[in-house]
Amino acid sequence: MGRVEGKVAFVTGAARGQGRSHALRLAHEGADIIAVDTTAKVDSVPYPLATAEDLAETVRQVEATGRRIIAVDADVRDVAALTKAVDHGVAEFGRLDIVLANAGISSPAPTLEMSEQTWQDMIDINLTGVWKTLKVSVPHIISGGRGGAVVITSSLAAIYANENTAHYSAAKAGLVMLMKIMAKELAPHRIRVNTVHPTTVATEMILNDATYRLFRPDLDSPTRADFEEAARTLNRLPVAALEPSDISNAVLYLVSDEGCYVTGATHVIDAGGAL
Repeated sequence: MGRVEGKVAFVTGAARGQGRSHALRLAHEGADIIAVDTTAKVDSVPYPLATAEDLAETVRQVEATGRRIIAVDADVRDVAALTKAVDHGVAEFGRLDIVLANAGISSPAPTLEMSEQTWQDMIDINLTGVWKTLKVSVPHIISGGRGGAVVITSSLAAIYANENTAHYSAAKAGLVMLMKIMAKELAPHRIRVNTVHPTTVATEMILNDATYRLFRPDLDSPTRADFEEAARTLNRLPVAALEPSDISNAVLYLVSDEGCYVTGATHVIDAGGAL
C-alpha cells in the first residue's frame, strides 16, 4: 500500500519541473492524477514555457507507474477551463482528495522599471491563479466528506527579500495568508492547507539566462556554472539548487497520513537559505 493509495490528486503546472515531480511521486505512492498545464504564451516571461509534448511526457511517466491520469491544457487564469478539467477528472475517478496548487512563473525585473504587464501577469498567475485553482477544486474535497489536503507552492522569496523580485515575492507572500485563512475555514471539513517554501530548485523556471543574469549581474553572459557559484552563497548547506524530488518529498509528507495534524504551516525547504 502506498502512502496515498486510492486517492486522487489535482496538480497544476504538471507538465514539467516540480509539478511533474509531484504528480509522479504521488502516483508512485498510489494516487491517480488530474493534471493541468498551459501552452499559452506569456509575453512577460523570459524563458520558454511548457509544451503539449511536456504534458504528454508527464502522462507517459505517470501511466508507467500503473496509475491513471487525466491531463488537460488549462491556464490557471481561466476559471472555466480549470472547472472543466477538475469536473472531468472527478467524474472519471470518482473523488478528489489532494490539491497541489503549483503552477507559477518567474520574470525578474527591477521594481520601478518593470512593465505594468509584467506585474499583472505575475499576480494573475502566481496569486490569483492559485485562488482560482482552489475555488474550483476544493469543493470536490468537501463534498467527498473524507477530508483531504491542499499544498500551495510558495517560495523562500515570501520570507527572504532579494532584489528584482518584488512582484514574485508579493505574490508568494500573499499565498501565505491565503493558506492560513483557508486552513481555518476548511478545518471543520478535516481539510488541511499548507504552503511549501523552496529555495532555488533546478527546473526550467530557474535554469535560464534571465535567472543567471539575476544571480550574476556582474557578468555579461553568465552560464549555469556562474549561476551556481552565486547560488551556493545563498544557502547555508553546500548546495546550489535543490532537485524537484526534494520538494516532492515534503509535499508527500504534508498530504499523507504522516502529516495528518499539520495545517496552517509554512513548510520551508531552503537548505538554510533563510538563516
